[in-house]
Amino acid sequence: MLPRTINHTALLAVSFLLSPLLARSGAAAEAPSKVANKAVLTLEGSRDCVYSVAFDLDGGRVAAASKEGMVKVWDARTGKDVVICKGHGGAALRLAFSPDGKTLATAGADKTVRLWNPVTGAELRKFQGHQNWVAGVAFSPDGKQLATASADKTVKLWDVETGAEIRTLKGNTAEVWGAAFSPDGRRIASAGKDGVVRVWDAATGEQKLALKGHANEVYTVEFRPDGKQLASSSHDGTIRLWNAATGDLLNVLKGHKGPVYTVAYSPDGKRLVSAGNDQTARLWDADAGVELNRVGDQTAAVFAAAYSRDGRRLATGGQDRMVKVWDAAQGPINDKTADHGNGARANEK
Repeated sequence: MLPRTINHTALLAVSFLLSPLLARSGAAAEAPSKVANKAVLTLEGSRDCVYSVAFDLDGGRVAAASKEGMVKVWDARTGKDVVICKGHGGAALRLAFSPDGKTLATAGADKTVRLWNPVTGAELRKFQGHQNWVAGVAFSPDGKQLATASADKTVKLWDVETGAEIRTLKGNTAEVWGAAFSPDGRRIASAGKDGVVRVWDAATGEQKLALKGHANEVYTVEFRPDGKQLASSSHDGTIRLWNAATGDLLNVLKGHKGPVYTVAYSPDGKRLVSAGNDQTARLWDADAGVELNRVGDQTAAVFAAAYSRDGRRLATGGQDRMVKVWDAAQGPINDKTADHGNGARANEK
């Protein structure tokens, strides 16, 4: 997202979260009463902010997209480098693994979406058609389609196999920051600068719902794994939970002291993790709407957070240029720290 006082041509100041936002509300949060365990791995070396993180199918690899345009993949158990994917002519703003974990999709400030082999780093395909930077990308549950969200005020659907554009979803009144498929693949939710969460019919492109309530830009939207609930995160500092079928507001999660850039469900749908400009990543009860815990002691704005698909680990990334991997349940599974450029090293004590 672009701050309201910045020239909209400054593409490297886009995505959700950029340095001017930090100046607006970057004060450290108050000390939390509960803090989750220390990081299992800390992946360092990026030359700029980390905007997006994701685990592959079995949790064996973790990938990160950064403002410098580099997409990096590590072994999530040892911290060793797997591959670096280079090709975006600007910031890499969002990434997602395919459901089978064999393909990595990235969205960029260069108006393109790219597919990569996450083992070799080879670029497999480039999708072109958006007229402005692309900040959101999501695979359909069957892996056959991509949904992309752009500052050109559209969401586009693409055929993964052929690269052909299937349809364009129009109706947003401002830049679109994120998109997500429902678990059955029949609906798409989008989040945008106009503060509205929209739900679309994936087969026809018809807008089915417009969820209003956020006071400012909405950065991310996610379906709960059972498809019954939607979560959205906003510049207004809240996370809102919605009935995915009716659009009714179910709950408003408050606690962050500033913009909330990311929200994601645990695989069982019982928890949410959120990442914010207040230098915190927080865990929430998705039904009760109460904060359960904080994810470690963060020292800078947190832009990205994601669960592994078995729910045992979390990854976070942000302004400190690092990706941190956390044990989501019972504490550290090892005592290593990984250097972004030089592989794993022993954690100093």
